[in-house]
Amino acid sequence: MKLRFLTVVLFLVICGVSNAQNYKFGKVSKEELLQKEHPLDPTANAAILYRETKTDFQYTQDSGWFMVTEYFERVKIYAKEGFEKANITIDLYKDEGEDKLLGLRGYTYYIGDNGKIEEVKLRNDGIFEEETNKYITQTKITMPDVREGCVIEYKYTINSPFIFNIDEFRFQETIPVDKVSVLFTTPEYFVYKTHRRGWVPYNVDIYSRDRSISFRQTEQDSRNFGVGIPQTTTREIKFKEDNYTVELENVPALKKEAFTGNLDNYTTALQFEMNYIDIPGVPLKTYATNWENVSKSIYRVSEFGTELNRNNYFENDIDNLLSGVTAPEEKIAMIFYYVLNKMNWNGYNGLYTYEGVKTAYKKGSGNVADINLMLVAMLRHADLNANPVLVSTKSHGIPLFPTRNGFNYVIAAVELPQGLILLDGTNKNAEIGVLKSDITNGDGRLIKEEGVSSWISLRSQIPAVKSSMLNVTIQPDFSVTGEARNRFTGNYAFQYRAKYKGLNGETQLKSLEENLNQTELSNHSFKNLEQLGQPVSLEYNFKSFEGVEEVAGKLYFSPMVFLATKENPFKSETREYPIDFGFPMKDRYIVNIALPEGYQVESLPENAVYTLGDNVGNYKYLITQMANKLQLSVEFAIVQSFIAAEDYSNLKKFFELLIAKENEKVVLVKV
Repeated sequence: MKLRFLTVVLFLVICGVSNAQNYKFGKVSKEELLQKEHPLDPTANAAILYRETKTDFQYTQDSGWFMVTEYFERVKIYAKEGFEKANITIDLYKDEGEDKLLGLRGYTYYIGDNGKIEEVKLRNDGIFEEETNKYITQTKITMPDVREGCVIEYKYTINSPFIFNIDEFRFQETIPVDKVSVLFTTPEYFVYKTHRRGWVPYNVDIYSRDRSISFRQTEQDSRNFGVGIPQTTTREIKFKEDNYTVELENVPALKKEAFTGNLDNYTTALQFEMNYIDIPGVPLKTYATNWENVSKSIYRVSEFGTELNRNNYFENDIDNLLSGVTAPEEKIAMIFYYVLNKMNWNGYNGLYTYEGVKTAYKKGSGNVADINLMLVAMLRHADLNANPVLVSTKSHGIPLFPTRNGFNYVIAAVELPQGLILLDGTNKNAEIGVLKSDITNGDGRLIKEEGVSSWISLRSQIPAVKSSMLNVTIQPDFSVTGEARNRFTGNYAFQYRAKYKGLNGETQLKSLEENLNQTELSNHSFKNLEQLGQPVSLEYNFKSFEGVEEVAGKLYFSPMVFLATKENPFKSETREYPIDFGFPMKDRYIVNIALPEGYQVESLPENAVYTLGDNVGNYKYLITQMANKLQLSVEFAIVQSFIAAEDYSNLKKFFELLIAKENEKVVLVKV
């Protein structure tokens, strides 16, 4: 009797789980809609309840082999911050052939006022097409009637002739993934390598099954008195199919932490690389290649190598520009800023020119390749050792294996005795050697003439420098007033130009005050926001109302005033992926403090020097008293901008020490 009761309980539990996890399209449950927060991650603003991807290969006598991929995804929206998950982008490729998007359907579900499930269908006004470059068209979807608590789901199929370019299968996102299912089915003739990334473990199960394809064959039958009569026969070919399956549940969200760089580079994913094709009766054809061959094949494309070698459209202009100039560094600067001023980027990435460098030069605009291949050609014309560098932007990811599709951006590099200088002529706020963060993603592939290539680092070796000097006075009402002079170079200057250039004075001031609690700024002025190649300067007056605390007749204040770091950016106990500061940096603060009349120093913070690893980072805090003044000198440097995850605990401790030091107080007592 007990056994029977246990069996019934198990049956009910299993049925309950099955009902709650019905992943058939259109079968959203009330339980899913009523869920207020994610059971394993209450902080999540959305979650992928189910993601299913099925890829297989079909054959037609007219088209040959093509790839069919079916996508289905169901997403729960918990809060307004998760509404962005209701915007979907589908990339469709085109070259010799093109991807076809078929069967796109979508619904938004919610609980209506009557307590029943309501559904809103995705319509044409929520579907948009946008051409990002000559090889990619994007279909963008905005799901209808999105609200807190709703569930959205959508499905579509892509028929693709590009059987060598398999999009990666993603198992992890920045929101939880409750269940993900992948089935990749390939005929035994196509042999792929698999490449994994990410830190969530998973199994790839492989099994084979039989399959057959029928062919119709028509021949002339001339047995009837020599008159040919078409005869159609059907022929069947049997072969094996290899099936790769991955099933994962409860995949944790990839959490955005401080200084993560490109978070997508660490997501758990699987990618297939075509290794070889082995069809009976046909010579074996291998496709696995190396980066040297990839680089050569890119160089030989006319929209790359041929365009790179054109120079008859700019010769006179560059010759006049460089008249009398002999120093390589001066040539680089003059050509680079000439391109920045003349050319406007149209917003399109790409390795290959769109309209061609000559047309782009005449129009004054072009895509990334138009501008930066032109820049390389001009530098070469000036007898400089310049070459293009292939780059993959952060949104494009880091290529896991050699493929022409691994890169989507190109920049210029000039080789000087002191090292390589990297240039991007698309960025109006750029300086020589400073790249925008979106393209400092892994390494770049430098291509010399005829396609000879090598890997180079995209990371700046020259630190961005911030220098600040403050003159501080403690007022009778214990507010703190003073003047500040700041100077920024390198990536710091680039960031200030990108943020403040073009803003009016009031908007600039409001932005500057955003993170200065209880501190007012006035009389601010920038210099060189518009002048590339020069340090950006910023001066202002300030008044802080929380700088000094009076307790029992004693005054307590931080000599760092509002410059002190208040909060450690590294909060997690452990970290699964590296720390990426983006560029090396060096900050120096000098603070001169006039002591208020009638007070003297009772105690000062102790001087301190902290080091991080072997020349990874350092911090120095020195405070001295000279008559009725204090002078504080603080130096902070991150020498190596990319730090391995295993060094995270040391980095966290380093920041804990410097934050504690910066928040120590000077104590003054009445004379």
